[in-house]
Amino acid sequence: MLLTIDVGNSRIKVAVFEHNKQLDFFIFETNEALKNFENIFKNYSNLQKIILSSVGKLEKEVVDFIQNRFPTEIIDHKSKFPFTNLYATPETLGIDRMVLAAGATLMYPNQNRLIIDAGTCITYDFVNDENQYLGGAISPGIKIRYKSLNNYTSKLPLLDLSEDFDIIGNSTKSAIHSGVINGVIFEIEGFISQYSLKNQDLTIILTGGDAEFLAKRLKSTIFANSNFLLESLNLLSLYTQKND
Repeated sequence: MLLTIDVGNSRIKVAVFEHNKQLDFFIFETNEALKNFENIFKNYSNLQKIILSSVGKLEKEVVDFIQNRFPTEIIDHKSKFPFTNLYATPETLGIDRMVLAAGATLMYPNQNRLIIDAGTCITYDFVNDENQYLGGAISPGIKIRYKSLNNYTSKLPLLDLSEDFDIIGNSTKSAIHSGVINGVIFEIEGFISQYSLKNQDLTIILTGGDAEFLAKRLKSTIFANSNFLLESLNLLSLYTQKND
C-alpha cells in the first residue's frame, strides 16, 4: 500500500494506492498539513511506502513527521525517470512537470504525449514516441490572470472564476470573464493545434485544479484527470521498484 503526496503552490493532495487502484483521496491547505497527516496515518497504519513530490513549501516539521513514520521517497532531479530528458536546463525543470511526464510515458507507451497542467500556472510538457522529453511552455493560470488585472490596474475588480461568460462581455465584469476564460481556452486549443500538426497520434492529457472546468469547454479530444500527478507518482514508484 502506497501513499502519494503532491505538495502544490497552495494546497496538498494525497492519495492512497494499492497497486494501480486508488483507495482514498485527500486535499487540504498547507498550513493544515500536520493535523491531516496525523489523521491519515491513523487510518492507514499499514502503509509500506510514501512517495512525495513538491513544488510548494512544506515545513521541516511536517517532512520529518512523514519520514519518521514510514519509508519515504522524495522525488528530485536525481530520481529515476522513464524518459530521456533533453531540456536545455534540466536542473531548472519543475519536479511536478517531470512527474507528469513520467506518468504520461508509463500510462501511454509508444505515443506522442502532450501534458497540460492547468493549475496556478498552465504548463505544457511534450514527450515524444521515443520517450524523449523535449520541453514545453509555461503561462499564467486562470487565478493569476484575474489577480493581475486587479493588481496592475486602478479600477478593474478582482473576480473569481465564473461559469457564466460569453465571447462578448457587455459589462466590465463580463468583459474580464470573457478575456480571462476565453483567453485560456483559445491558448490551450492553439497549443494543441500546433502540436497536432507536427506530431501524429498525439495523446493529450489535461490535469490540474482547473482541468474539469476547462475539459467541458475544449473542442479537442483529451484525457481529463485532475489528479494525474498523484497517479503518476504511483506509476513512478512501481517503475522504480521494477528497475532497481
